[in-house]
Amino acid sequence: MFSQATFNFLDELAANNERSWFTTNRERYEAVVRAPALDFIAAMAPELQAFAPHFRADPRPTGGSLMRIHRDTRFSRDKRPYKTNVGIQFRHELGKDVHSAGFYMHLASDGCFFGAGCWHPDPAALAGIRARIADHPQRWFAVRDDPQFSAHWVLAGDSLSRPPRGHAADHPAIDDIRRKDFIGLAPLSFAEATGEGLVSLAAQRFAAAMPLLDFLCQPDANSGSSNPAA
Repeated sequence: MFSQATFNFLDELAANNERSWFTTNRERYEAVVRAPALDFIAAMAPELQAFAPHFRADPRPTGGSLMRIHRDTRFSRDKRPYKTNVGIQFRHELGKDVHSAGFYMHLASDGCFFGAGCWHPDPAALAGIRARIADHPQRWFAVRDDPQFSAHWVLAGDSLSRPPRGHAADHPAIDDIRRKDFIGLAPLSFAEATGEGLVSLAAQRFAAAMPLLDFLCQPDANSGSSNPAA
């Protein structure tokens, strides 16, 4: 699937991040970046179905699990038009965007990794997750400290410097309640990213993170509806 050619293209794009260069090299992008990414996504569909049936592997070239190569520069001082990494997200079937609960894989020359959880959830979803941890700290600790999860995954992301409003500073889970992101990261080496066992490895890592996703997507106690943290 992915190869040295994938990373060579990303390196060259970083050095020539302009529309004219990308237009000239679009066929290379499609051959060594997009095609292997879509193959990987398609291969992950039956894997996810086995242990995470509510998460979708969508191999469409646009609008699916492969994140856009184009950067959104509307509100950024950085006007470079293209991302220099491959981003793939398998989000919950009810999720609407990258802030939804899901699994993630990141490929770049400066580092590759797997991700799982919710990155920058919207205020309502964030409040719900914090309330769930506050109300069920032991259940949260069981997920966070599960040996199969902690063997490869580390919780990461941003946190508040102070307890959020409505939460006591002495709560036993206050360090986690202060989180603004509920994501785990697991390392992925270059050899693994370009190896034949990538699909199997991704499935193993994501399956180990499933308790985290289950906790984040628990039904809302008030409505009884599924909460994809979206």
